[in-house]
Amino acid sequence: MTKNAKVSLTVVAVVVAVVAALLVFTKLGEDTPPAQADAPPAVPASVLIRPDSHRLSDPAGAKVTVVEFLDLECEACGAAFPGVERLRAEYGDRVTFVMRYFPIPSHQNAELAARAVEAAGKQGKLEPMYRLMFEKQPEWGDQQVSHRDTFVGFARQLGLDTAAFEVDLDDPATLGRVLADRTDGANIGVEGTPTFFVNGVKFSGSPSYEALKAAVDRELAK
Repeated sequence: MTKNAKVSLTVVAVVVAVVAALLVFTKLGEDTPPAQADAPPAVPASVLIRPDSHRLSDPAGAKVTVVEFLDLECEACGAAFPGVERLRAEYGDRVTFVMRYFPIPSHQNAELAARAVEAAGKQGKLEPMYRLMFEKQPEWGDQQVSHRDTFVGFARQLGLDTAAFEVDLDDPATLGRVLADRTDGANIGVEGTPTFFVNGVKFSGSPSYEALKAAVDRELAK
């Protein structure tokens, strides 16, 4: 074999080795799963759930807590409501569900509706009023007129003392309670409604029953 032939063979061998190495590294890159993105930080429980926050269910030893910031006039919140109620029915003995107000200023009756729910709570009917607001939302939502009389009618329907209800409805402390929730929400990044937090982590994606259920199940499985 001539000297030139030996050199050529050596060059070919080197090229083959380099190509083979590149193929191996490429294959390893394909087989190696991408690095998982860091999970978003959890919001401190002291801000996410205040001592006076409304727990719609609060079983002993619950491993999972779902917090919803909602606007009672928000159509998306109204659409999510049946799914949240279904989750409460299925997981209420294992999961804590917390409701917090986040009335959007552009919604004419959102703040008033939150005050009405809060006022009903003074007579032990917070949850029935909360449900009635969503069930009747098409009758009063997305309108540029006050529905105070409508909400007083709801109070009457629930058997409340309407005179006391109206006093509580107009109490500055009631408004302060609602706005405190909204301030907390704004401080932890709530920009729209509904916004859910599952075990302190902001939930992303569509707030459907299936998606929320999957998030709850993941936490329960830990």
